Amino acid sequence: MEQKAKRIGKFNVIDIIAVVLIVAVLGYAGMKLMNRGGGEAAPAAMTKVTYVVKVEGVPAELYENCQAHLPSPLMASGALVGGQIESVEKEPFMVMSGTGYWVEDPDHVTLLFTATTQTPTGDVMTTKVGDQEVRIGKTDYILKSEYIEFQGGTIVDVRWGE
Repeated sequence: MEQKAKRIGKFNVIDIIAVVLIVAVLGYAGMKLMNRGGGEAAPAAMTKVTYVVKVEGVPAELYENCQAHLPSPLMASGALVGGQIESVEKEPFMVMSGTGYWVEDPDHVTLLFTATTQTPTGDVMTTKVGDQEVRIGKTDYILKSEYIEFQGGTIVDVRWGE
């Protein structure tokens, strides 16, 4: 003989549990949707980060070409990431001669790019531009903007704040 579930009016206990669960899930989803874009949160405190990227052994004519496109917005993965390349300086590129002396290579230069970006103050310890961390001594840095791209740069200086 089949036992009938306890009925309360036209609902049984299982129906009531199902309705309570559905209401709870809908309420939770509604709260998540309402909090996603709503509310006027205070803007996060930002810290200005200025860093210098050294790129060695590039053709000498690239110095003038880079200067013509500065300042230039920083990019990563085909999208602007905030910040820009502010300036470029050149230094001589030295090579070892056949006689064992360092001599200046007239066809190549070393370029020093200064870039700035804004980083949330809480994230200053792991400053990133796109997916790349900004740390002194990083040797495989890719400096990329709308018009400029150099691979294998070395970050030689980082300053946080003004």
